[in-house]
Amino acid sequence: MEERKEWLKEPPSHVLQQSLKDADRAYKNFFEKRAGFPQPKRKGKGDSFRYPDSKQFEIDQDNSRIKLPKLGWIRYRNSRDISGTAKNITVSQSGGKWFASIQTEREVEQPVSTATSAVGIDMGVVRFATMSDGSFIEPLDSFKKHERRLAKYQRRMCRKVKFSKNWHKARRKVQKIHTRIANARKDFLHKETTTISKNHAMVAIEDLQVSNMSKSSKGSAEEPGKNIAAKSGLNKAILDQGWFEFRRQLEYKLNWRGAILIPVPAHYTSQTCPACGFVAKENRQTQAKFVCVDCGHEENADVVGARNILARGYRVAACGEDGSGFARKRKTKPASVKQEPTEVTRREVTHV
Repeated sequence: MEERKEWLKEPPSHVLQQSLKDADRAYKNFFEKRAGFPQPKRKGKGDSFRYPDSKQFEIDQDNSRIKLPKLGWIRYRNSRDISGTAKNITVSQSGGKWFASIQTEREVEQPVSTATSAVGIDMGVVRFATMSDGSFIEPLDSFKKHERRLAKYQRRMCRKVKFSKNWHKARRKVQKIHTRIANARKDFLHKETTTISKNHAMVAIEDLQVSNMSKSSKGSAEEPGKNIAAKSGLNKAILDQGWFEFRRQLEYKLNWRGAILIPVPAHYTSQTCPACGFVAKENRQTQAKFVCVDCGHEENADVVGARNILARGYRVAACGEDGSGFARKRKTKPASVKQEPTEVTRREVTHV
């Protein structure tokens, strides 16, 4: 038994202690219902370790090197200058490369946004993001561009004897394609979120539950799902866009610049007429076409959604409500029957 534990002498003690602390935090989060049950890490996937004490390492920025316990001086490519006092270092492996993430502490002034405009953003698959001013961002579709090539190398890997040298070679090629896809998506999202955060003081965005939207529709043997192939393709397209990462990056970049991000409910945003407030499923005739059956207002459906999202964002900022505007919701009769306009309930808000 003691021989099996000999490898524990190789890493520094602080790294092992930090791993136990991470495991303890994961179980606490599970029992307090903040996260799922902790899963053991797979070797070679997401490998990382942390040096929690600044006394354990040294950083030489002038020569781009770092000194770690039992590893000595290691050269690194400095992606940005280190500001403030270094507190801990996390070393992680991704795509066959190792990265050192240095957490620092420093005092910063409260930022004030230089922008004055506000924008609503409607997320989609055909259009990655549509703005309330009518502009839009084309999707990158990084996975879709490499999908056939990835499948080709995955088939080659399946034909190798598992864990053989040739299998590891084929696996590295597959891993390289995955890394390229992820890097392209990350670069795309960083550029777009930086542009939006620089030009707007307030951004309203749909509060989408991406994990629920991309769930499988296979069902069970007793209750099989419907349109499984179509839903599978939609799930793949949704996950390829990186909606959650887009929102995460946009939120912290807006905070850096003194701006705000307001998530609003997404329901009925593409079925509500921005001109008269009429809500009906028939308003959205196709994926891209919106025609109000009450007032006849015509516009691109994604632009309509973005305008409604911005309006909800204003209501959240002003009143602190969910911004859905259910008081304005009106349903239609069948398309063949003309419906008389109903009274819209309004509330006057007095600011003290």
